[in-house]
Amino acid sequence: MTALNELTISEARDALRKGEVTSVALTEACLGAIDAAGALNAFVHKTPEIAMERAKAADARLQEGAPPAMCGIPVGIKDLFCTEGVPSQAASRILNGFRPEYESTVSAQLREAGAVMLGKLNMDEFAMGSSNETACYGAVVNPWKIDDRKLTPGGSSGGSAAAVAANLCLGATGTDTGGSIRQPAAFTGTVGVKPTYGRCSRWGIIAFASSLDQAGPMTRTVQDAAIMLQAMCGHDAKDSTSAELSVPDFEAALTGDIRGKRIGIPREYRMDGMPEEIETLWSQGAEMLRDAGADIVDITLPHTKYALPAYYVIAPAEASSNLARYDGVRYGHRAKLSQGDGITEMYEKTRAEGFGPEVQRRVMIGTYVLSAGFYDAYYNRARRVRALIKRDFEQVFGDGIDAILTPATPSSAFGLGEMADADPVQMYLNDVFTVPVNLAGLPGIALPAGLDRKGLPLGLQLIGQPWGEAELLKVAHVLERAAGFVAKPERWW
Repeated sequence: MTALNELTISEARDALRKGEVTSVALTEACLGAIDAAGALNAFVHKTPEIAMERAKAADARLQEGAPPAMCGIPVGIKDLFCTEGVPSQAASRILNGFRPEYESTVSAQLREAGAVMLGKLNMDEFAMGSSNETACYGAVVNPWKIDDRKLTPGGSSGGSAAAVAANLCLGATGTDTGGSIRQPAAFTGTVGVKPTYGRCSRWGIIAFASSLDQAGPMTRTVQDAAIMLQAMCGHDAKDSTSAELSVPDFEAALTGDIRGKRIGIPREYRMDGMPEEIETLWSQGAEMLRDAGADIVDITLPHTKYALPAYYVIAPAEASSNLARYDGVRYGHRAKLSQGDGITEMYEKTRAEGFGPEVQRRVMIGTYVLSAGFYDAYYNRARRVRALIKRDFEQVFGDGIDAILTPATPSSAFGLGEMADADPVQMYLNDVFTVPVNLAGLPGIALPAGLDRKGLPLGLQLIGQPWGEAELLKVAHVLERAAGFVAKPERWW
């Protein structure tokens, strides 16, 4: 029999509604799995009391009939989401001891839908990283392993990806600023959705780059992602960037019929030095969609090569502005001062102690590109490039393309420590296939499609039209079934 914590969200939902299992039993199974998986360092703040209370409430709601799809489903919440009365630190020392008196809109909507919060998940500090090695809690370890070599689960939502891949929870929230849902999903053999900018409220999510950040689900299947995304979406008056649009029935869109859909293959994503197995997987994915009745069309996105440098100007600039509020005055960490120190010394010491090296690096880059004399040369130029990248996508979709297929990452998961001390640009290159989606505000999904020669998962990415999550999930569901990815990491933790 499948262990309860190994059920998918859709399987658990159906079992709960039939009375074959209780939310309490599901939650107990997940809590036991979390306790046994300390070596992964995925959960950093466990909330068993809250979990059991909500599981009991969900069981009562199930008895009443007509429960929401997420009712009774145990999930993990990324540490970037503020959760009332529960530590919410963005994996940073500077927010040590911060327990919000409010709940983020996304986590509140999941709670209202009956989902059970198991605890808070590890991540890169302030979501700045591609390997989950910048957290004040220490690195997350990928459940997939080669011999005795520990691998990164990707970042910044590495704790979410590892927890889902290791069956510690049935689903998890993530956030995606430049690929922080899709890259970890590809590295762990899971599914990650970055919705259209504005589809999910950003209220109560600790900000990194406000024009790029977007919440999304991380699950084991596309159907599960559709179910969880449904509960996370919706207009929020507290977020000025939240779209006042109705939310489609994402699960109902998974009809399996993509005949006549036009799938674009962008020539600019064939980059020098791309591993042959990534190129092969991409070609196989296109053939799978063609066999399902889709038309495969070569397209061009000419400004793609400028996406990464534009992103690494815009995102640090916005981070520099957003993180200015962490000064040791109102909440969080405050440095111990020497006699004679004033307010300036308090700011300097607090931020030096509270922020890790990667956050400091990006804040300094952001401050530099926003400074007098460099604002036009860097920040305004990057904004203009962003507009050109968005226009490329608009032209392609305007020509009748329904979705775009690309690789999700330029490699499989790499070893912990392999890139942390190297040139940071090499780490940033992990986002090469994902950042254009954020710059254009589009929806994207990463799903597992094969294994590399080392036996590690490789993912493909689908990019959809604005507000086209339903159609995107439909295509992803067909690709998922055709790929038939069923591999699981061998349990070692």
